[in-house]
This record gives sequence, structure tokens and C-alpha cells, in this order.
Amino acid sequence: MPKPKKHLGQNFLYDPSILMRIANVANLSSEDTVVEIGPGHGRLTRILAEKAKRVIGIEVDRELYQKLSVDLEAYKNIELVCGNALTYNYEELPEFKVVANIPYYITTPIIFRLIESRKNLTSMTLTVQKEVAERIVAKPDTRDYGVLSIMVQYYAIPRLEFIIPRGAFRPVPRVDSAVLYIEVLGSPSVKVMDEKFFSMIVRTAFAQRRKTLSNALKSMSQDVKHKISLAGIDPQRRPGTLSIEEFARLSDVFYNSQI
Repeated sequence: MPKPKKHLGQNFLYDPSILMRIANVANLSSEDTVVEIGPGHGRLTRILAEKAKRVIGIEVDRELYQKLSVDLEAYKNIELVCGNALTYNYEELPEFKVVANIPYYITTPIIFRLIESRKNLTSMTLTVQKEVAERIVAKPDTRDYGVLSIMVQYYAIPRLEFIIPRGAFRPVPRVDSAVLYIEVLGSPSVKVMDEKFFSMIVRTAFAQRRKTLSNALKSMSQDVKHKISLAGIDPQRRPGTLSIEEFARLSDVFYNSQI
């Protein structure tokens, strides 16, 4: 059996009861197409193949890919791809769901890549570092709330389903993990005039999250306090206290002034 490769962030999950819980969270039907990112040794892949119509496993490790090709040969509804999940062309797929145990070091890029290709994506069931999961589901005015919380919740509804203790993985990582279920919305949770500008406002504000909004956003406008007030927001508030709806209003006021 191939040894875990540290440079690929490989931590494998073997407990069949936990694997079944993950598959159940994904809420699969016999008509579903599922993309599994990082099938590893194929234990979860087999469970997914029993529940779904089609499973596409994307494995970046060529040694594991070759072993999986032999081990899963009997499953006619499994397609294996040797490649990088960050560059895979999800846009060409029909309606699909994602299930993934994501290496910690590429968690955020993978999530944003999937959101970017969300047209036919209905849900993501992701095993991620517990701290990252807490940031994704965080609410305003909490320690974990930030750019990741807002940008995921703008496009989707995330739920933290359950915690997986670090001891369940081999090799044992330094942190616990959590399983997230992310329901991708048909349209964003709030309306904004320009999504890229909205993202820029959010990122600029949180780059100096301990400062007041007027200080955090002063690079965006000369009359920053006036614009914040126009959005119905106190310029003395901190970025971390604003809801997504308030950031949407703020974004539109600043964007309008630049047209």
C-alpha cells in the first residue's frame, strides 16, 4: 500500500462508520453524479459508488491513481482521473455534487474553485480542518467571522455536521477535522451591483478588521464616512460586526459613486 505523502497533505480516514456518516451527509440518490476529490485508497469511493449513479474520482497522486484503477476496476460507475482538482474542468459536468477530504493546505483554493464553477454544482460535503469549518459557518460579531465566512455564505448555506477527532486519521494530523455540508444556492444570498467589487470591499475591510470601518475603508474614498453613513451603517463599527446584507449595501453605495 502506498505510504502517505507529506508534501500532498495526505491523511487517510479508515473508520467505516465515519466514512458512512460522510456519505449519508452528502444525501445522495441513485441519479446523482458525484465528484470525489482525493479518493485516496478508495474506501469512501466504494460507498459513494453504491449510492450514486456516477462517481468521478480526481486523484493527484499517480501511484494511488494506478492502484485505484486496479482496485476499483469492478465498479463500472466509477471514473478515475489522474489530475489536479484545482484545474479540473467542472464546468463541463452535468448537475453534480462534491464529496472531498481536502488536504488542509489547499482547502480555501479548492472551495473557491468549486464556487467559481457552481453553475451545475448543487452541494459540497467536505472534510476540512475544524478551525476552517468554524470560520466558514461563523456569524457576524464572532471571532471566526471573516472573508471566508462571507464569501461562502454569499453563494451557499454551510452547516457543520460533525467533528472527526484527529486520531481517526493515518498519519495522525495535529488538528481535529470537521465535516461540512454546503448547499449551493441557485442565486446569491444577497443582491449586489457588482460581485467583484463586493468581494473587494469585504477583503479591504477585513484586512484591518480591528479598525473602525471608516479607517479600514479609507483607501476606497475621500468621503468614506459619508458613504458608510449613506449605507445606513455607523462608520465607527468594526468590519466583523457587519452582516452580509450590510456589506452588500456598503458595496453598492461605494460602487455607485464610481460609475
